[in-house]
Amino acid sequence: MIEMFSYSFMQRAIIVGLLVSLCSALLGVSLVLRRFSMIGDGLSHVGFGALAVATIFSFSPLAFTIPVVVIAAILILRINEKSKIGSDSAIALISSSSLAIGVMVISYVKGTNTDINNFLFGSLLAVNKTDAVFSIILSLAVLLSYILLYPRLYVVTFDPVFARSASIKADRYTTLLAILSALTIVLGMRMLGSLLISALIIFPCLSAKRVATTYKGVTILSAVISLSAFMIGITISYNAGTPVGASIVIVHLAIFIALTIFSFIKEYYQQKRLLKE
Repeated sequence: MIEMFSYSFMQRAIIVGLLVSLCSALLGVSLVLRRFSMIGDGLSHVGFGALAVATIFSFSPLAFTIPVVVIAAILILRINEKSKIGSDSAIALISSSSLAIGVMVISYVKGTNTDINNFLFGSLLAVNKTDAVFSIILSLAVLLSYILLYPRLYVVTFDPVFARSASIKADRYTTLLAILSALTIVLGMRMLGSLLISALIIFPCLSAKRVATTYKGVTILSAVISLSAFMIGITISYNAGTPVGASIVIVHLAIFIALTIFSFIKEYYQQKRLLKE
């Protein structure tokens, strides 16, 4: 652990990774509860296509990818609201097309040194000093926005009808939630990969729901699980030489299985106690 913190690239990766993990966990609660969790998966594929184009044409990766993914997030919501195409179909349409474009661009350009695995599964070395500073600023902005808008996001998540009756524009906050999620996905995908970054949005909430029973409890536990899984996963990756994204997701899977077993055992003993009474 001490040796791991001595390298500058690891320090950058840990700081950015912790911030992205926290943002993903907090936003993931609202997305999962509103059944929008697949938006994360779709936007990560859009990010892959945009990042591939940015790299091949020497654009700034974050400066190019962020607007593209944000536009895609808004487009997915608009298709879902105003088209006969369902939300799952809209996500599949945009994400698969973006993934195909990214693969085609990388394979078409001859003589490129781009490793497609870095896009799909991430790389610790992908986070340079400039990207780290930019990522930290944007992550803090996402966290601040979430904290300030927490009450309204809570209402919009559980009761959009009441939100409208209380003059809270649910559609506007749903769009904002998608935009914040898009920013978080772009910030984390270079390190964790486009195929795995969406797991940071889905797993913490699902794991927390195994044991927590309130929105606040799920939110806090999701954050704790996400941060813990990241640190365990990146430590495993550093010491065992495994891909960082895959290592973190496997830790999340282990936590989910453990908490699921714990919830079953807890429920069994509660039912047994009620029968005795």
